[in-house]
Amino acid sequence: MNEQTKPSCCSTSRSEAQAAPQSISADSLKRFDQQDSRLTSPNPLEGMIYLPGGEFLMGTDDREGFPQDGEGPVRPVTVAPFYVDPCTVSNAEFSRFVQATGYKTDAERFGWSFVFHLFVSEETAAKVKHVVQRTPWWWNVEGSDWAHPEGPDSSIEDRMDHPVIHVSWNDAAAYCKWAGKRLLTEAEWEYAARGGLVQKRYPWGDLLKPDGEHLCNIWQGKFPDKNNMSDGYAGTAPVRSFKPNGFGLYNVAGNVWEWCGDWFSPTWHIEGPRVDPKGPDRGTSRVMRGGSYLCHKSYCNRYRVAARSSNTPDSSAGNMGFRCAADAK
Repeated sequence: MNEQTKPSCCSTSRSEAQAAPQSISADSLKRFDQQDSRLTSPNPLEGMIYLPGGEFLMGTDDREGFPQDGEGPVRPVTVAPFYVDPCTVSNAEFSRFVQATGYKTDAERFGWSFVFHLFVSEETAAKVKHVVQRTPWWWNVEGSDWAHPEGPDSSIEDRMDHPVIHVSWNDAAAYCKWAGKRLLTEAEWEYAARGGLVQKRYPWGDLLKPDGEHLCNIWQGKFPDKNNMSDGYAGTAPVRSFKPNGFGLYNVAGNVWEWCGDWFSPTWHIEGPRVDPKGPDRGTSRVMRGGSYLCHKSYCNRYRVAARSSNTPDSSAGNMGFRCAADAK
């Protein structure tokens, strides 16, 4: 497979799973609208970082990029001031949301989610019936969800400070509404992730490991069978791991993919607006940014700050999360 045509190793969609029923989650947000949506706090902006916005160079023409993903061309884009959370939403925060509202995630409604093969216990593995053919490291595990990341015999008790995973775009949008926030637009995400740097490959510069130091949680070893964990983690890392970028954001490279508000298109941005772009009006998949702990240069290489990916709004997996934004009044 040519380097420029490799799909993302880090995600797969429900449409690729043999056991996927019809989209029972199409009305997820409608159902949530009927539930108790009280805010978590009288001040949703507490703890958020104010970013002044302005013009920045979005996209990349990097030789390591994937032009077919729509990473380029480099173009000046302007975003208005906004607030952003320094971290992705944690298990502890998502737990409070579920306790307050009784919300059921898409993974819970479908009865399954995608789990990376090395994380599944022998007992659960014996019950797995479906593997994604295109990406066989993803197993369709019944009973896996945000509270049971590797299947029904797992829990998050010792991972409350880790990012919530197995959340779909629908789930992320519901959480944001409850919290009085919203998802970032893709342009806001890249502006924030760059941390004030101009056209650098990573949120900290052009070298992946300056002075040999690991600055993000990605795959270390031979994907997909051997992870030597030289960065300290096999799966997710706590939301405040590694050094923050220049704007104070943690883990904008690696750890978990982050849902954005935009519909995905590889071409819309070429002629699209340059001021506060919000993506096309419709689509089949939503934008994801940042890469995950499964990304590796030999295959995916989408932990670069300009890299893009997407998935259907009802899809979930063990490396999908999100962070929140809010308008600056």
